[in-house]
Amino acid sequence: MTRWAREYPCDGLIAVNDAAASNNVLKQAYKAATDDKKTFVWTMDAWQKKCQKVLDSDSRYFLITKNPLDMKKILVDQGFVPGDVKEIIVGPCNDRPGSIKLGNNQSITQEEAEALEEIQKAGYKVKFQLLPDVSIGYFDDFKSKFGL
Repeated sequence: MTRWAREYPCDGLIAVNDAAASNNVLKQAYKAATDDKKTFVWTMDAWQKKCQKVLDSDSRYFLITKNPLDMKKILVDQGFVPGDVKEIIVGPCNDRPGSIKLGNNQSITQEEAEALEEIQKAGYKVKFQLLPDVSIGYFDDFKSKFGL
């Protein structure tokens, strides 16, 4: 998170994840990932109630989710428009049963690929990038692996 904050200055981090928001250990892990930034860890329900305040705020935030399915809920299903942001970064995605490996620490499932496709159809470019200087490319480079 610290490297990203240097590349794209922000005032804080908003993590939307039901499991983390309900677990103090996970919540503290998110908060420990940033040195001097405000960090909020919210459930999806809390996010829905507070997202307009985020947009109306003068503060700039990184919005992160643990998986593409949750980001699709926010950007596509809920219709949240994050200002002028048009590129979505997909960070680490561990190898899991049923996932297809795209690169080092970048594996997604069919369901996640379909969520990323919906995010793209909503007007966003989707880039697989672990760190600001480590990218394996855009979703368009890999979507044929999922029949999309």
